[in-house]
Amino acid sequence: MGNTAGQALSYIQGEWIAGNPAIVGPMTHALWLSSVVFDGARAFQGVAPDLDRHCARVVRSAQVMGLAPMLTAGEIEELCWDGIRRFPKEAELYIRPMFYAEEGFVAPDADSTRFVLSVYEAPLPSAAGFTACLSSRRRPVPDMAPTEAKAACLYPNAGLALKEARERGFDNAIMLDPIGNVAEFATANLFIARDGVVRTPVHNGTFLNGITRQRVIALLRGDGVTVEEATLSPRDVLEADEVFSTGNYAKVVPVTRVEGRSLTPGPCAARARALYWEFAFR
Repeated sequence: MGNTAGQALSYIQGEWIAGNPAIVGPMTHALWLSSVVFDGARAFQGVAPDLDRHCARVVRSAQVMGLAPMLTAGEIEELCWDGIRRFPKEAELYIRPMFYAEEGFVAPDADSTRFVLSVYEAPLPSAAGFTACLSSRRRPVPDMAPTEAKAACLYPNAGLALKEARERGFDNAIMLDPIGNVAEFATANLFIARDGVVRTPVHNGTFLNGITRQRVIALLRGDGVTVEEATLSPRDVLEADEVFSTGNYAKVVPVTRVEGRSLTPGPCAARARALYWEFAFR
């Protein structure tokens, strides 16, 4: 297959298929009982930062959900590169491996686990920044939901948080954990900076310890920046000098307004973004 700019490709049962092929029916467990896990990676200008770690995480997520992944992380990574090479080098791609169950009743039948990999063009969001508000929706604790997995069933709650935020005129939502501490944005991990010290909510099991989050922490610390994983209150975020997000989809992006307070993108977010891009092209 040649260049596929503007198209999506999905690897299904040994072949690449263009577009959005139908792969589930009304009796498929994943459709009505949400036995779906996925991961997301990025490729751009010939690089795919931390692709191996994303592939490893989708395998772990499948195991957490009671599925039986039939591919190793390494095999998934090889398929991802096969898909990436089918697009022009300059294409900005989203890479999404998924496992799901075909059969089962409430609990998925592990023996019916299926795999699909989608690779498609998705331009990187602008680095200009976004606005955010505090959400009434909360992240669940580990004994209430499969928070160790990147599972589809966790996302309707985030979707409701986004809907609420957008109805209030904001781009994103800051979600709290069940006892009122800051967890993350609805779609990314959260960082703040004050007096040159960067802080991010300590991973307490209510949100994913993001791969880009871990990478940015390590890069900033390696550059001499103090980064603390700590319990953050909403007030900490509202009074911060800087607020920014990390995530695979947009990488590092500053926040320009939190509730009614405007913020200027600052040096910590700028340094985090620059360090990430330096890492990506090593």
